[in-house]
Amino acid sequence: MSEEATKQVKPDVAQTVTADAAAPVPSEAGAIMSEGDDKKAAAAADAKLKKSKARSIPAGIAFVRSSFNNTLVSITDARGGVIAWSSAGKAGFRGSRKCTAFAATMVAQDAARQAVAKGMHEVEVRVQGAGMGRESAVRAIQSAGIHISVIRDCTPIAHNGCRPRKRRRV
Repeated sequence: MSEEATKQVKPDVAQTVTADAAAPVPSEAGAIMSEGDDKKAAAAADAKLKKSKARSIPAGIAFVRSSFNNTLVSITDARGGVIAWSSAGKAGFRGSRKCTAFAATMVAQDAARQAVAKGMHEVEVRVQGAGMGRESAVRAIQSAGIHISVIRDCTPIAHNGCRPRKRRRV
């Protein structure tokens, strides 16, 4: 049995040695050239992936965060992946003008235009915060051509969780 096992092993080893010897050994320059080809092929594969991800998304969620200092609007797909976003600072407003209702309108229109360009036509709006831009942002999303199915207020409300600071004595 040991002779049969060695006979079976020897031809396999001989085949692998001849297969390795038949393969050309690349030079240093050839290795560098083939490395560049690999990078080009990887870049082409990434471009194909990006094109496949650019399909239209018909419905999603619009998050409107309106604070006393800024307004942020981000439009996502159903899973929560951001498709379009905008803020008052991105729209060009600075200082106290960022918290106005007009800034919120411009922000929401900008984000909604980006989402419509990617194929979105129905959205669920979730509003958070107590700023001036809450209602104007929702109206701007609707005026941009996106149908609003639900408007939900997700503002966090404290249930007497934190202890207030001690009273100031003057």
